Amino acid sequence: MMVEDSPVVRHLLMHIIEQDPRLTVAAAFSTAEEALQQLPTVRPDVISMDVRLPGMNGLDATRQIMTEFPTPIVIIAGDLEDSSLQISMNALRAGALSVVEKPVGESHGKYLDVAGTICTQLYIMSQVAVVRRRVIGGEWRSGATSSAPDVEIGPPSMVGIAASTGGPPALAKLLAGMPAEPAAPVAIVQHMGPVFMEGFASWLDSVVPQRVKLAQDQEIARPGTVYVAPGDRHLEVRPGGVLRLNASAPLRGQRPSATILFKSIAEHYGARGLGIVLTGMGEDGAEGLLELRRAGGRTIAEDQSTAVVYGMPAAAVRLGAASLSLPLNLIGPRVATMLRRDAKA
Repeated sequence: MMVEDSPVVRHLLMHIIEQDPRLTVAAAFSTAEEALQQLPTVRPDVISMDVRLPGMNGLDATRQIMTEFPTPIVIIAGDLEDSSLQISMNALRAGALSVVEKPVGESHGKYLDVAGTICTQLYIMSQVAVVRRRVIGGEWRSGATSSAPDVEIGPPSMVGIAASTGGPPALAKLLAGMPAEPAAPVAIVQHMGPVFMEGFASWLDSVVPQRVKLAQDQEIARPGTVYVAPGDRHLEVRPGGVLRLNASAPLRGQRPSATILFKSIAEHYGARGLGIVLTGMGEDGAEGLLELRRAGGRTIAEDQSTAVVYGMPAAAVRLGAASLSLPLNLIGPRVATMLRRDAKA
């Protein structure tokens, strides 16, 4: 199902989708209200959702769909203005699975890349089993209440986190459970289109207690700050907290790669490193997390009970890379405990 108010963009999206044998347009609507009314009848496998719509916008539509008729949603973002990015990021927090650029005309140099990304994201997300969301105090909260026994750990000097599909809300929840000024720097690899990374870092900075920024090459990572890998660059950490960005080849299709980040933490921090793999498709991060665990570092994978997509965490568990597997709502408090011990040491 397509929700797009511009006739030109709607026609272009339909043309792109019709070229892909995996996809069929079941219905197209110019307003969210029309789409919501017809959703129980059409029953699509996946929805492409515009951000700016007449009447109800993409964020409010996502919230209502995920509450009443859960369906995988891919947000189509038309520009990079602050307001659009804010709506897009909050839609991800509300249950949308992915955000992609709006299509460009066939004469545009980026047409094939953008069209391919749109179709691939729609197809992949159509396979995700989504669940009904419930609003509690304005936030989406997991129903998981399981706990894990406390584990005596060494104090971390560097924290690395990996996430992909479902990552933005998971990262927001994890960081919200950590100290406002963590006693170690935090480095994040989030798989997302390069054009969205600056807006993503700005959005995350606005919703969590820590300072969040895009990582810069040769920057010194400071405790209390969260550094996000910029689009299309690998992020590594070196001794003294020096951050390095590079444009070397993607690792198994990913740049930035969480495995590269975790391997650098393993090499330079060893037992003083902490690695966390959250929700996401694929296997990125698993090999690097295993190397970190072998170097004596602590490693955590999000449990299947809360992961939107149990792909990356499952790969880490299969490899024996995760020393702990925890529901998302327990990971932040566990990391907070580690960092508090560090502060007392």
